[in-house]
Amino acid sequence: MNDIDKTRLFEKIAMLHLDSAYNLARRLTRNNQDAQDLMQTAFLRTYRFMDGYHGDGDGAPAWLLTIVRNTYYTSLRDSRPQHDDIGFDEEIHGHGGDGCGMPRNDVGANPEDVLAAHNVKETINHGLEALPQLFREVLVLKEIDALSYEEIADIVGIPVGTVMSRLARGRKLLLIYLKQHIDEK
Repeated sequence: MNDIDKTRLFEKIAMLHLDSAYNLARRLTRNNQDAQDLMQTAFLRTYRFMDGYHGDGDGAPAWLLTIVRNTYYTSLRDSRPQHDDIGFDEEIHGHGGDGCGMPRNDVGANPEDVLAAHNVKETINHGLEALPQLFREVLVLKEIDALSYEEIADIVGIPVGTVMSRLARGRKLLLIYLKQHIDEK
């Protein structure tokens, strides 16, 4: 494959599946900046290995997402000491200093108003981020990227049955998180 064909194919695959790749990177890293860094590295690898892609376009999402996933796990392995640090979670500790995670102006507010103002999407995102990595990634690939069990199995490198099992357990854990979170409100 010459450089022009390689570049065209890369642009086609990268642009068509940019959102899915970023979404997976964001969910894996749990951080926008890290996700952008991961995407940059993954797309450099994708371009470098374009000669190895022999698909007709149907397998491009799985191929690209596999590269994003593998790049993440490679970076995680290569920088292990950095990931052992415990960061300060602004959502939990940074609001009003009252330890409850709520802004001070919500203390004593009508519970129905607080619940009505609660952002469901944010709650789901927090629930996804609270899931263990192996459940979170299959849940994101299935529910957000709408990939098939077979595609997820190819990306993650596990049998289809394991994908289905992790998906069921991930959904159950997310549901438990959401019920607990709603009960706290």
